[in-house]
Amino acid sequence: MDNTVPIGLSPARAYELLHENPRAVLVDVRSSMEFLFVGHPVGAVHIPWIDEPDWDINPDFVTDIRKLLLGGVSHSDEHPSAPIILICRSGKRSLEAGKLLLASGMTDVYNVDEGFEGDLNDQHQRSTINGWRFRGLPWEQC
Repeated sequence: MDNTVPIGLSPARAYELLHENPRAVLVDVRSSMEFLFVGHPVGAVHIPWIDEPDWDINPDFVTDIRKLLLGGVSHSDEHPSAPIILICRSGKRSLEAGKLLLASGMTDVYNVDEGFEGDLNDQHQRSTINGWRFRGLPWEQC
């Protein structure tokens, strides 16, 4: 198994893992505008990978994830790290974010391959082929 790439999950499998393991945490790495106005999975924690106004990679991303884990989801004698499930629009940014977490020493990192909105169709629209929202999983927006 390649420990430099997060384990890929379908949206349905990610949803199952969140319910099977109460220690698992779903982190939405999209921008603040996407998280708020496009919508996000119910219960997702928002920690942007790239955000406005400069659209640079968040230099505090790993630290922010570590702070989240210190909030109680990772403390267990049997498991040193809680499962971290990352999601973005289509699975590409969350894949890169997951690679950084693994390189930083985290071990139980997953990526929702289809993302929240999924791939573009022939008319350049999302949420019509795949993705968390397309699959009918719980989501909300402002």
